[in-house]
Amino acid sequence: MRTLFGVNPQVLALALARMSESVGNSFLIVVLPLFIASEFVGGATFGLTEVFITGLVLSIFGFVNSPLQPFTGRLSDRTGKRKIYVLFGLTLIAIASFAYSLATAYWHLIVLRVFQGVAGAFIIPTTVALVNDLATDENRGGNMGTYNTFRLVGFGVGPIAAGGVVAAGPYTIPLGATTLSVTGFDAAFYFAASTATLAFVLVLGLIRDPDIEPSEPEGSALDSFRVFDRTGSQLFDPVFALGIVSFFMAVGIAVFATLGEIVNTELNQGPEMFGLQFAAFVLAQIFLQAPIGRATDFYGRKAFIVAGTILLVPTTLVQGLIPDLALGGLSDSWVMFTARFLQGVAGAMVFAPALALAGDIAPDDESGSTLSVLTMAFGFGVAAGPLLSGILVAWGFVVPFAFAAALAGIGVAVVLTQVDEVNPPRRAVPLVGKVT
Repeated sequence: MRTLFGVNPQVLALALARMSESVGNSFLIVVLPLFIASEFVGGATFGLTEVFITGLVLSIFGFVNSPLQPFTGRLSDRTGKRKIYVLFGLTLIAIASFAYSLATAYWHLIVLRVFQGVAGAFIIPTTVALVNDLATDENRGGNMGTYNTFRLVGFGVGPIAAGGVVAAGPYTIPLGATTLSVTGFDAAFYFAASTATLAFVLVLGLIRDPDIEPSEPEGSALDSFRVFDRTGSQLFDPVFALGIVSFFMAVGIAVFATLGEIVNTELNQGPEMFGLQFAAFVLAQIFLQAPIGRATDFYGRKAFIVAGTILLVPTTLVQGLIPDLALGGLSDSWVMFTARFLQGVAGAMVFAPALALAGDIAPDDESGSTLSVLTMAFGFGVAAGPLLSGILVAWGFVVPFAFAAALAGIGVAVVLTQVDEVNPPRRAVPLVGKVT
């Protein structure tokens, strides 16, 4: 198989498509709260506060798409097709993104986010399964890392540009003898729709389904969600164990997201610094996902997952302790940035290697079902983290971070005892890891 620096060219094309879609989708993380607070949308709140509606609109995407992923992953396995489901999901994303420009009530936004959640359920597990299908045992880690790197570049760029697009509006577009005025919000929604459309074109023109036989798995999609190890050698199924770790990691990342005002008050900083701290995690992922993924192809997956979960514990806990630490001349804000960056290093050592290891485990005709366990777990963690932090912070600033660090500690034990290598490393493993 021809590769470019160990990466399948189709994986690279798919990564570019996901990057394009992620730019537009992440636009909405910044634009929708501003839109909800504007005069352009309103109506019945059903007794809910505007702040709660904002949190609901943002988190409902994850709560809708995550439980659907085993079903869409299984559907792609049954049909032996991936591309058609990715295209369908991108079409839904584009339509919903454009439809935000027509929304005038809060419930419109909720319905559209549900719509996008369904779209995500078709895109996320099928694209990861495509990467797995196109990769080999020798380069799966590098391919997974490259795919995640491009996706995260899109996720990181979107929020940076979104506020500027809204603030620069309204825009005046000349149309012959007349002009058309477009608000900053509408421009942002049109842009999000255009990035999904570009992703559609890239997938349609550059991606082909690999030659995989349709599977005929017994039972429902939930049967692929095996909790306990059927061989009896361990307690948990190894893919489920990797899903547990992915969930714990995602919770640890996401507890920071909803604490913006509290973090700014505790560290005596402005919102710009909070945005930089939030982006530090993504920055580390962008730099390290591909090289770490590639390294796992040589040194094994488990060693990196173990090291990453161990590093998650202190890098998550210290974020809650920074306001109370005596740091001398060091700026608390930059210490928080450093902690977030190191947490990103830990995340890079966990997620792409975990996906690659699950891909090693997955039967050739069930990669969609198998990998959906991890993508579903990560999605639930991203959605649950902000809600948990909003509740736990009432007992103290450190509590959400301590809780997430404790989960990461449990994750260390889960990986050490419940996960083994599938393919022997090509070089000596420098860290912890049992090879079978």
